[in-house]
Parts: sequence; structure tokens; C-alpha cells
Amino acid sequence: MLNPQPSTTRLLMSGNEALVAGARDAGVAVAAAYPGTPSTEIVELLSRCDTVRAEWSVNEKVALEVALGASLVGRRALAAMKHVGLNVAADTLMSAALTGVNGGLVIAVADDVGYSSSQNEQDSRYWGRFAHMPVLEPRDPQEAYEMAREAFALSEQFEMPVLLRLTTRVCHVKRVVRLQPALAAPQPRPYVKDPTRWVLSPGNVGKRLQVRTERETALRELAERSPWNVIEHGSDRRLGVVASGPAALAAREALPDAPMLVLGLGTPLPVDLARRFCTGVDQVLVVEESEPLVEGELRAAGLAVHGRAWLPPHGEINAAHVAHAAQGILAGDGAAPTPAPVPERRPVFARPPTLCAGCGYLGVYFWLSRLPKAIVCGDIGCYTLGSSPSWNALDTVFAMGASLGTAGGVAKAQIGQADAQPVLAVIGDSTFLHSGMSGLVNLTYHRANVTVLLLDNRATAMTGGQENPATGRTMGGEASSMRVDFPKLVESLGVRPERIRVADPYELPTFLKVLREEMKADEPSVVITTRPCVFAPDFERTPALVVDEDQCNGCTNCLDVGCPALLVTRREQRTRASGTTVDLAWVKIDPTVCTGCEICARACARGAISVPPAKRVIPMVEAVQ
Repeated sequence: MLNPQPSTTRLLMSGNEALVAGARDAGVAVAAAYPGTPSTEIVELLSRCDTVRAEWSVNEKVALEVALGASLVGRRALAAMKHVGLNVAADTLMSAALTGVNGGLVIAVADDVGYSSSQNEQDSRYWGRFAHMPVLEPRDPQEAYEMAREAFALSEQFEMPVLLRLTTRVCHVKRVVRLQPALAAPQPRPYVKDPTRWVLSPGNVGKRLQVRTERETALRELAERSPWNVIEHGSDRRLGVVASGPAALAAREALPDAPMLVLGLGTPLPVDLARRFCTGVDQVLVVEESEPLVEGELRAAGLAVHGRAWLPPHGEINAAHVAHAAQGILAGDGAAPTPAPVPERRPVFARPPTLCAGCGYLGVYFWLSRLPKAIVCGDIGCYTLGSSPSWNALDTVFAMGASLGTAGGVAKAQIGQADAQPVLAVIGDSTFLHSGMSGLVNLTYHRANVTVLLLDNRATAMTGGQENPATGRTMGGEASSMRVDFPKLVESLGVRPERIRVADPYELPTFLKVLREEMKADEPSVVITTRPCVFAPDFERTPALVVDEDQCNGCTNCLDVGCPALLVTRREQRTRASGTTVDLAWVKIDPTVCTGCEICARACARGAISVPPAKRVIPMVEAVQ
């Protein structure tokens, strides 16, 4: 897939794979990203192309700036990120759209429509409107391939970034893609010093705004005649459809005979083309994910259209949704629009997501779940699962890096309160480097009484174990010239050395002792955990543990660890002499899953969980005594 193909080649590809093939054919030279589902595979695959210099950047803003720098000196460049990553890159995005670019610059943004792996649902097309940039929207992997091939030339033609907007369905669904021969290798465009363009001082902004206005006029003319904006004629003219992205495929499935205006280059909107389309049908339904952006612009242009009132307010749009909308519109009975009903889900037993067997976070959340009076501010990563059963240990999760600033605000609001609650922040290594350092500086600057748990598992684990500056390896696994030393880093950010502790989360009693001591401090403190992700190269498995059924009394203390290797074999309810009823459970350990981490053995007060003979685990009761 990564090598140039003859024109007859047909390969089964996901949208991400197809985009990579198109970018390679167009001669992309530099690619940068911060991993985030559903965009992660884009730069991972580009890193395997010999002609592309690719990197995992520390965050999306830096990734865009790396790509912008390559564009500045005339190379074609690509930055990839998920929708919330574009929020992080927004400052640079707005400026790059104003200065324009030299070499072609494509920003591949993957919107997680349906929020399958994100903290929200956003429509990145708005960034195109906001920054006055063209937005390409492929319906499927074939169009992702073709649009990626053409996007760099479009960027160079108008000297501005191009937003290539995908959705989760386009990124991950596969279809047969027809590949074409690679385009002629582009010659680097010369870099010409021009401070009036590249330096956005107030004196230069007005000139660039005028250029942007002229450029947008030309882009609107292009959108009116672009082959990506096409009217597909149909025999049933009672209802026409204006659609974009994979929602257009859902509309075609539901209404095979309806005329359709497909918007592949929907920003800027080809209003005249839309007006011509609307005059040829009786009524118009706009089908788009996930905001009624085109619908609003068509109405602003004076066109009567139906839209979001007939469709789900969020999530993916499917053929059933469109069919329901068409049925209601064509009924013409004056009834108020109603979105398609959401099918009732069949009741099934709860299956909450969980951490991996042997994950170092298990030991952390074992204790945090026992701090009901504490306010624990969480962050984005695998450790977000600490909000789930059996721990229910996190009070907030907002955005990348937000745990520290949020915790600082909670602590500040409680200053002077006699009943102030302990405040903790939980953040992973990659997220800390992404956007957490400024939050820690703010804590130390204001001497906020917050205990920070910096969970260093030596990987960007949630998105597949990608490298970051804390792993000591670059993309591809090559040794880096540096590896972040977290104790030194947090000290340089203002945490006093006495308040920097390194603790092993597998050692439950020791970790609890450290945690208690730092929570008592009336200043910022940082506890750094050190166990690697179970999928990291330096993780070491040990033999699986076993349960001694004669020693186990069903206390469920081990189940509070939350390890998926622990399997309940039976449950009972017993009534104590005091009259209280207790739930008991007996367990066994799945040897195919257990990594031998011994957290459950240390949680067991009776020593009922055994380890290989060469080792002895100190039971919790004995350790505390």
C-alpha cells in the first residue's frame, strides 16, 4: 500500500489508509501529528514511506507548526489530528490561514461523529468558515484518496491551508480503492523573505485581510464549478437532497431516485449551484453531520429547506433516519417535524470498560476509590477509566491537561474553609507533556494546595502505545537523544524537591503511605508513578498468580483492584451478628490474562492469592501493622 501503484491497482483500504496513499502520490514531504482516534493511523502509515519525514509531535499545535514550517520553505506538508486536537491548534490555524502558505499544507482532521472515543462531538467544518479556508469532505475512502491527491495543489494554487475533514466512518470503514500512478514529484517552492506577509504585526494584518478577501472570492468561484460539487439527477423530483460526507451515502441508500447535490468542497458554499438545484425540485432536505451548517447558510441565502428538525440532533445519520425525514416531509400534513426515534436497546448486563491486567493505574485507583471526601480531577487517557466501576474515583474529566487547572480552581475556592476537601489531579505522562505543564506552573506559582498524581507509563497508551518524549524513543522505535526526567522537570516548574515523590503503584502499602503524606502537605506536591504500560517494550510479565480457595473468605477486597484477570466463581449474601448483610464473592485468576503484577495479592488481607515460590507477598494487614 505504501509503494506507488499502477493505474490498474485496486486495494481494500480504510479512509485513513487511502488518504495516506493520496498524500504520498502528491509528494508530501513532512507529516506531523499527535495521536488521537480516529486519526492516529494517518501519520503512523506515512512514517513508513521512505520519502516522508514524519513525527509524533508533543501536541496538535506543535504538529501544525511543524507542518507550517515545512510549508514555509516550500515542501508539501500534512498535519493530522482529531477534532478536539484542532481546538488545541486553533491559534496557529487562524494565523496560518491569514499569512497563507508556500508549499501545500493539508490539515487532516477526523471528527468523531457519534463520540465513540471522545469527550464531545464537534463539527470541524466551522473552522473552515471561521478561518476562511476551503474544506474538502470525502464520502468514502475512494474520495479520501482522490481529495488527498488534489488538496496539496489546491493549497498551493490559493496559497492557503486546506482542511480535509473526515469522520470516524470514513476513517475506519474499508472499501476497494482504485489507485492511480503517483503524480509527478513536485519541485520545492523557493522561500522568499517577506516580513510583511509572514510577520503578523498589527501593521501587516490589514494587508493580509485584504488578500484573504480576494482569495475567498476566487475560492467561491472555484466552488461553483468544482467537480467535487456535483448534481446527481433523479427521477423523483418531489424531494431533493443536499448532502456531504458519508451522510450523502446514507441519503442515497434511503432515496435512490431522489436528485442530490453532493458537496465535496462545501466551504465556501456554492450558493448559486445550490440555488439552481433547489429550483429543480419541489422540496429540499439537507443531510449533514453533525451541525446544521449548510442548512443555515442556505436559509440565509433565502432558500426554503428542511434539515436538522427531521434528523437526529447528534450522532451518525443512517438511511433509516433519512427515510423517516423524507416520509414526514412528503406527507405534507402540517405536522411538526420530529426526528427519527432512537431504537430501544435490548437490556444486557453491564460491561463497563476496564484497565488492562497489570496496568499500574490499578494500584492508583484502588486507593483513590477509598478517598470519598477528596475531589479528584481527572484527565484524558487510559486513566479516564478511573471514573468507571469498580473505582468511581474521578470527579471531573474535561479536556487534555485540564486536571491541573481545574484542581487549582477547586483549591483556590476552598481557601479559608475549615471543612476544605483534599484536592488531587490525575494526569498521564503524554498528556502532561501535551498540555499539563502550564497547569503545574500555575499551581506552583499560586502555591495551590493540590496533590498531583503524574502517571508515567512510558507510552501514549490510549491510542495504541505511541512514542513520546518520555519514552526515550522516536516514531519507529529509534532511540532518542533525550528522555524526559519527570522529577527534574516538575522541579524546574516550581515544585519543591521535598514534595516530589516517586512511587511504585504495585506496592500498595508503600504507595498509600506516600499518598497520605503528600495530601497532608499544604502546598503543591507531585507523586510520580513508574510502572510501564503492559504493551510497552520494557514491560516484564511474570508467572500468573493463583487463588487458594481454602484461604479465601470472599471479602472482595481483590475485586476492588478492578483487574480483568479476576473472575468471580460464586457470590453469596451473609448476615452478620450485628444484623448487617454483606455481599461476598469468591474468585479465580485467568492465567491467560494475568501478568503477575501482584496488586491483587497485596490487596488480599488473608494472603489467599499466591505467587511463584521464589517470592513472598506481604499481606495488607501485616504490612499496615
